[in-house]
Amino acid sequence: MGGVNTAERAPKQDRSRATRQRLLEAAVACLAERGWTGSTVTVVAERAGVSRGAAQHHFPTREDLFTAAVEYVAEERSTALRALFPQGAADDDRRAVVAALVDLYTGPLFRAALHLWVAASNEDQLRPQVTELEARVGRETHRIAVDLLGADETRPGARETVQGLLDMARGLGLANLLTDDRARRERVVTQWAALLDEAL
Repeated sequence: MGGVNTAERAPKQDRSRATRQRLLEAAVACLAERGWTGSTVTVVAERAGVSRGAAQHHFPTREDLFTAAVEYVAEERSTALRALFPQGAADDDRRAVVAALVDLYTGPLFRAALHLWVAASNEDQLRPQVTELEARVGRETHRIAVDLLGADETRPGARETVQGLLDMARGLGLANLLTDDRARRERVVTQWAALLDEAL
């Protein structure tokens, strides 16, 4: 009899995981398209093709749903960055690394995260969760950037140079929200790659 339960449990767990994944993807898409105020649990559940009850089973509150969505965004961003250079980056390929880092901040994942930051700045119950998560994402992005750029952080100013690159990339991502800033971005990326070659 125990065997039957185990056999039944596996597909049920798979379905549950798939439902959770659909909800997170829908939450990210809703945030990117509608912002915080337009992204209710009902709207997300509808988009995911899931009942509101099923959504609340996975995420009891709206804050739970969107905090998990940001975590999902963060993981997707890290995965995307690592996937660009699975064997690591060549020493002479700094421009490609800079371009990849900048691209991280110009897609729908960054747009969704940005909506969440804005919401967190106004929502007391959301702020601590998002702040903690963003600090973790920031540390990981910095670590990946240091590895890919081959930066020696024992050298004075190297850490700040990498941090400046990431801050600049975020700024380019913000500029891209309003207009397609590709041409200017290309020139800035080229210049930063040259600066990094000197600084690192």
